[in-house]
Amino acid sequence: MERNLKNVLVISFGFLLLFTAYGGLQSLQSSLHSEEGLGVASLSVLYAALILSSMFLPPILIKKLGCKWTIAGSMCCYIAFSLGNFYASWYTLIPTSVILGLGGAPLWSAKCTYLTIAGNSYAEKAGKNGKDIINQYFGVFFLIFQSSGIWGNLISSLIFSQASNKVEISEENLVCCGAYDCMTNTTNTTGSTEPSNSLIYTLLGIYTASGVLAVLLVIIFLDQIKSDQAETEKETLETPSFWSTFLATFQHLTDKRQCLLIPLTMYSGFEQGFLSGDYTKAYVTCALGIHYVGYVMICFSAVNSLCSLLFGKISQFTGRKLLFALATVTNTACIIALLLWKPHPKQLAVFFVFPALWGLSDAIWQTQTNGLYGILFEKHKEAAFANYRLWESLGFVIAFGYSTKLQVYIKLYILLSVLMLSMVTYGVVEYIEAKSSPGTPTDTKKENIGPLTQETHM
Repeated sequence: MERNLKNVLVISFGFLLLFTAYGGLQSLQSSLHSEEGLGVASLSVLYAALILSSMFLPPILIKKLGCKWTIAGSMCCYIAFSLGNFYASWYTLIPTSVILGLGGAPLWSAKCTYLTIAGNSYAEKAGKNGKDIINQYFGVFFLIFQSSGIWGNLISSLIFSQASNKVEISEENLVCCGAYDCMTNTTNTTGSTEPSNSLIYTLLGIYTASGVLAVLLVIIFLDQIKSDQAETEKETLETPSFWSTFLATFQHLTDKRQCLLIPLTMYSGFEQGFLSGDYTKAYVTCALGIHYVGYVMICFSAVNSLCSLLFGKISQFTGRKLLFALATVTNTACIIALLLWKPHPKQLAVFFVFPALWGLSDAIWQTQTNGLYGILFEKHKEAAFANYRLWESLGFVIAFGYSTKLQVYIKLYILLSVLMLSMVTYGVVEYIEAKSSPGTPTDTKKENIGPLTQETHM
């Protein structure tokens, strides 16, 4: 096997193992650690740390340690989070959330840098176009990586379904499920008792082992970047000083189009935060039990992956405006339906319809918003995507931050309000673009943004 392709596969399967654990844990935080809102608080802190990490750490660590050891070291930060879940408290989960957040940005940046260098290196030897090889490598990576959401959630559901203490949820307790939740620990009040400690420890043991295997895979099988490649890496990372990069992120806000895209970018964090933090707890765990959370999130991940591939291909024919309209209508319909629906175990299929539709919408928000940034800010990509990561992460922080303070129906109204504002400001951006370049439809332009797409998925 060609050595560069082997390295791509090592990184891909390393990320698969690592995010099998992290993805499963993230979906369970609000249900597993619902007491005093510890689970969602840890996720809020995690994304706040990610914001700081994105601004400062990646260039320094990659320069000092190189891509291989930055990847290995950052993966250890994720393992720390798994270990923190063994004895979950404010003194263990919050610090390990900070550690994971700080490791998140260097991990993704080092992965992007490594795959880009590997692609250029092979293209130079084979006499091929560098961008084509890089896109192929990223295609292989995401094909393998995207399935992590399925495996992590499948493991959790299979383990929790072994629980012997499942109880029938009474009609009286079901009143506390859904949009008008009782603002209490739904996992306990509904009688859907928490899984035993032995099952929780079994799950966490599997997740921790998965993370350790990912680190060992990278340390043992991933090649160091050769000296000639290191020079390329050095040039790639020879960016202006730290503070100038930091300032460039905020200087980019002088572009009014960037300011107008802030609500849309934050909405991406809000909607993902609602699904993993509120829907899983107030609807799924409350009415069905925690062992169904994994199956529901598998549905979301599978539809999201398929639709990301589909919409990425058809956007050149439909244009992004039509896709954004589809996502808006779908999300709006889901929000209104969630406000009206009273979840009941007899309506099992409905619990899967919402994450499927949410996955369809999220696929559009991710692919098209990334593409929009790449096209609008072609000359200032670095600052633009730094803003993307900043505002989306801030959306996550806010969504998880108020998760335990407000009833679900209020959060749904907030979500709907942010969505409507996002579409108004996005419409203004399209108007500005159409006015500035008449006769050149910007939504049909193509832009190579492979290395940057999906970085915000931790």
